[in-house]
Amino acid sequence: MGDYDQDTAFLGKWGPFQQAVFFLLCASTVPNGLSALSIVFLGASPSHHCLIPGGANISERWREAGIPTEEVNGQAKRSGCQRFRLDLIANFSALDLIPGVDVNLSHVPLEGCVDGWTYSEDFYQTTIVTEFDLVCSNEWKQPFTSSVFFMGVLCGSFLSGQLSDRFGRKPILFITMAMQTVFTFIQVFSPNWEVFSLLFFIVGLGQISNYVAAFVLGSEILSGQVRVLYSSLGVCLFFAIGYMILPLIAFFIRDWRMLLVAMSVPGLIYIPLWWFIPESPRWLLSQGRVEEAEAILRDAARRNGVTPPEVILTPIEDEEKKSKREEAYSVLDLFRGSDIRYTTFILFLVWLTLSSGYLGLSLSATSLHGNPYLNCFISAAIEVPAYIVSWLSLKFLPRRLCTSASMLLGGGMLLFIQLVPLSLPSLSTALEMIGKFGLATGSALIFVFTGELYPTVLRNTAVGACSMVARLGGTITPFLIQLSKHDRNLPRTILGSLALVSAAIIVFLPETFGQPLPDTIDQMQKRQRILCTCSLREHKNQKEQGNPPQILVETSI
Repeated sequence: MGDYDQDTAFLGKWGPFQQAVFFLLCASTVPNGLSALSIVFLGASPSHHCLIPGGANISERWREAGIPTEEVNGQAKRSGCQRFRLDLIANFSALDLIPGVDVNLSHVPLEGCVDGWTYSEDFYQTTIVTEFDLVCSNEWKQPFTSSVFFMGVLCGSFLSGQLSDRFGRKPILFITMAMQTVFTFIQVFSPNWEVFSLLFFIVGLGQISNYVAAFVLGSEILSGQVRVLYSSLGVCLFFAIGYMILPLIAFFIRDWRMLLVAMSVPGLIYIPLWWFIPESPRWLLSQGRVEEAEAILRDAARRNGVTPPEVILTPIEDEEKKSKREEAYSVLDLFRGSDIRYTTFILFLVWLTLSSGYLGLSLSATSLHGNPYLNCFISAAIEVPAYIVSWLSLKFLPRRLCTSASMLLGGGMLLFIQLVPLSLPSLSTALEMIGKFGLATGSALIFVFTGELYPTVLRNTAVGACSMVARLGGTITPFLIQLSKHDRNLPRTILGSLALVSAAIIVFLPETFGQPLPDTIDQMQKRQRILCTCSLREHKNQKEQGNPPQILVETSI
């Protein structure tokens, strides 16, 4: 295979063809931002306490005193799972509380919420928590619902990467987009929590799959700085737009079923994109399907108003075509060879850390001090400058430096928040948003960095595998957040420490800034061997000159 970027240079960088691909693929990620964190409103848990039936022979003032208080993180709150025995309180039915006199019911036994619960409607009309009573003994179902979604995302990341590398980027993009839209709508009719969770798993299965497929498809069609703009700013920015739309819709639609209907409608808009988004010519060429790749490139030349050469791509002999068709790559190829294996393990840790930190701060945004809709919108809006910074960083700075610095910022803020006193909740919120800025920046950078490290034949499999490992963190993160009920700083300590460790280890990856995309495993290994050889030569020269030896990160791969 020849040099694809050189063979297609006649198309230019930013013609009508590239513009259409850029904006259509970016637009396809808006529903992802809308649904990725929808659980913060679908599964919101409003304040609640045991229901005291209206027919109980208890005065209103004794009804208020019928709920005991308990201490949570050093603060006294009304119990959400216990009440004083109604049959004993009813003995006071003929009495009323005397103003100014404290009520002492410590001698009255407690009982569970045998008649159900009363939920606050200050912010939410209905959620799956209030409808299916996912509180008290069923409270574990709240984080587990989020984990089920991210389990679906995990499986989708694993399957879609390999399917996309084998059957093409475009079919997987549209199949998974349809899956996400259809099953989001079907969730509206969930009769119970079990059915909702099963459907939520399928939604997660398609949610990340179409995002990864769109990311890789655009990365392979576009080139040069346009590819960097698309990968670091384009898809991420449109994802953030969808994320910002979520709290706006949820603010006006506070019933969880109708919110799902509103979330599923945008997916229908993208059906016509099938006729406007092409398959990746780079992928077709890697499969030996040269004629199909050339047909797409000739159509692109027509749309850009340029004349293509008589032969665009270097012809491949019949035996080589057959060999390419028969040669199939899998996730196991990410571990064959020490250079690829070390790169994969480092990226797995970095992706896991970024995903856990990003989701941890995003899922807990609605529980911060203040209005949950406003907090969620700010948490989404902070990603816009984060993605702009990531784009500028990728344009002018080395990948390792940018990614490491962003994770240092995110991890440092998470650890520093613990020093803020409880009397300054606004300062804690501001620091969390700065931490979210750092981790969102790192998340955008790592997508590009990973795509540049791996060759075309493994690129989607690699990004999908890294996403799969990242979602392992996503399945654990909801339960990690629950630890804040016992120690409010424990989740931040864990996530912040992981971020600092990942920031240190990422410098051992090879640098890709200014390097062409590798198309084959041999090209990837050759580039790393060149970096290693140059580093060893420089190390030898320094030793001969009497200079102290320096540790060069390229030699570690």
